[in-house]
Amino acid sequence: MECSQSQSDVSLCQGFNDAFKQTRVLLFCSRGTDFRTRHLLKDLHTLMPHSKSEPKFDKTATLSVINEIAEMKNCQKDRYLWMSNIENGPSMKFLVHNIHTMDELKLTGNCLKASRPILSFDSTFEGKPHLELIKQTLTQVFSTPEHHPRSQPFVDHVFTFSISPDEKIWFRNFQIVDETLQLQEIGPRFVLELIRIFNGSFEGAVLYDNPNYEAPNDKRRMLKIVNQNKYVNKKLHEKVQVEKDISTKAVLKEKVEDPAGEIFNAVPSDEAAKLVAAKMDKNLKKRKATSNGKQKLKKKKADPSAASRNRRKRVQKDDRRCPHPGTCHPKNTNGNCL
Repeated sequence: MECSQSQSDVSLCQGFNDAFKQTRVLLFCSRGTDFRTRHLLKDLHTLMPHSKSEPKFDKTATLSVINEIAEMKNCQKDRYLWMSNIENGPSMKFLVHNIHTMDELKLTGNCLKASRPILSFDSTFEGKPHLELIKQTLTQVFSTPEHHPRSQPFVDHVFTFSISPDEKIWFRNFQIVDETLQLQEIGPRFVLELIRIFNGSFEGAVLYDNPNYEAPNDKRRMLKIVNQNKYVNKKLHEKVQVEKDISTKAVLKEKVEDPAGEIFNAVPSDEAAKLVAAKMDKNLKKRKATSNGKQKLKKKKADPSAASRNRRKRVQKDDRRCPHPGTCHPKNTNGNCL
């Protein structure tokens, strides 16, 4: 880049030269990622004008720890994010939750594409050493350098980083609407859960290991075990119920002595009891006889509709025997056979 000899132009050219010398943020993803992760990476590239995108990372590369990202088996289920300073480190590995892209949210906020953002951090970042280190790394990644050739000299949006009680980092992007500093959300949204912090760039000693982190594979394994236990408990309950039914049937089939029942089932020995029993048998026989007689009477009862049908049949038979069907027909006025 050629610079003029004037004092103002020299300072301006020096600023541009320093901007070109500044390192950029490199964004890329491993092969096999799903569409939501690719859209999030595209949104981040749009929000950071100083970033540079590269094709997907090849599995045949020789970088020590990045191969772990490329060779992940569950890359369509879980999303991991690495942040690193290539020169001296450190590098951080995050698990990404609750991804919502700008196209998906369709919020009312809007800002210039290449404007510089204001970074807003929660006061919790100042409490612990590893959070201070995360804050410094996020500042290096998301802050657009001043006088960067791809940036615009305007500040019209805010990146907020807040920490939840379980130490997850929530990212939001807001537009500064007017001078009253009213904010409207633009998007995207995502949540970062820290896994480890390494001393070098994608390698080195572990500086911090999150004790509250639980791998997604372990969570899915526990859910699977719980579902298996439910099935086993159901089968055990069914087996116990079957055994209980078998024992109940065996008890019911077994004959048990009953002294009281034998007393009531005994034949009466007194004469009075015999007379009462004979009288009861006689009354029972009478009831049966009367009921049988009523049924026979019902069967013998004449049917008026059947009698009328028989009468019509006889009349038709007499008409067929008459040698004079014209004069002996019932409609004939003579009334007698000639």
